[in-house]
Amino acid sequence: MSVTAAQGFTAAGIAAGIKENGNPDLALVVNNGPRLAAAGVFTSNRVKAAPVVWSEQVLKGGTVSAVVLNSGGANACTGPLGFQDTHATAEKAAEALGHNAGEVAIASTGLIGLRLPMDKLLPGIDRAAAELTEHGGEKAAIAIKTTDSVHKTAVVTREGWTVGGMAKGAGMLAPGLATMLVVLTTDADVPAAGLDTALRDATRTTFDRVDSDGCMSTNDTVLLLASGASGVVPDTAAFAEAVRTVCDDLARQLIGDAEGASKDIRIEVVGAASEDDAVEVGRSIARNNLLKCAIHGEDPNWGRVLSAIGTTSAVFEPDQLNVAINDIWVCKNGSVGEDRELVDMRYREVRITADLAAGTESAVIWANDLTADYVHENSAYSS
Repeated sequence: MSVTAAQGFTAAGIAAGIKENGNPDLALVVNNGPRLAAAGVFTSNRVKAAPVVWSEQVLKGGTVSAVVLNSGGANACTGPLGFQDTHATAEKAAEALGHNAGEVAIASTGLIGLRLPMDKLLPGIDRAAAELTEHGGEKAAIAIKTTDSVHKTAVVTREGWTVGGMAKGAGMLAPGLATMLVVLTTDADVPAAGLDTALRDATRTTFDRVDSDGCMSTNDTVLLLASGASGVVPDTAAFAEAVRTVCDDLARQLIGDAEGASKDIRIEVVGAASEDDAVEVGRSIARNNLLKCAIHGEDPNWGRVLSAIGTTSAVFEPDQLNVAINDIWVCKNGSVGEDRELVDMRYREVRITADLAAGTESAVIWANDLTADYVHENSAYSS
């Protein structure tokens, strides 16, 4: 049930007519309390969509009673009128629910540079409010899809409390702090400050390390809402672990559904002098288009891995670098290693290990191969 698995939440997902194809395109998630605590992380892109600007302000208060999400339009780069549309959306939701508009978060996804059809969106909020149910999580998850082929949900239940969530994302997956649209909910009794700490720690090693295509969205939003309906105050570490588990599950689903991809690439950088070095090297490998093409062609071209490492500022000596592809060490000490013909690349997941031999820190980045289907999908997306 994703966002409604936790007690105290209702949700709905409807077709409001925002998408021309008639598919579901408007979701509503409501926190019925008794606690209305919330935290959020957003894109670090300097070009931010109107809903991000609005929701960042809302989250400063640490209280969110409802979230309105739409697919079919990003409401990004739409100027003052676009921000007015976001404000009007929050006001409409507040009116329909009897809430305060300043406690309503907004999230949008779709094409940049187009205003939303408010004549369809606003009446849709009334309809969604009328269809709210504690079983509405799946419909909400479906309504936020754009190029996603499947909807994405995850749930973790601990002793007396639950964390659930939904996500959308199949392109522009290279975020700072978040990835596309994610709503997480919990019935644990946790204040906003505790939610913020757990969420930032979780996103740092999950959503922030999904790097499918090197493109950062203008709309990335991850929200964590707590209803406190279970009455349970969880152990801080246990709560953080549950939030991270849900985020990791959703992040893996995002990678698995990336536009046009045929391979999921797990890049683990080990032996780094610092975690920052490991992340920088992992991102460089993930964004190397020559390597991504080689992976698509099932070619264990380790030279392209070394080339990517060499563009970073990480600490390493070129003649000490080691690279394994699917556990075969094809490069040892910066030169030829085991026979590359031993690498079996027939399966969906490809594992690349890059050993910098410079320390004890590590990091994992997830990426995808580069395919003709990816190019086609993104060349035809706006048509």
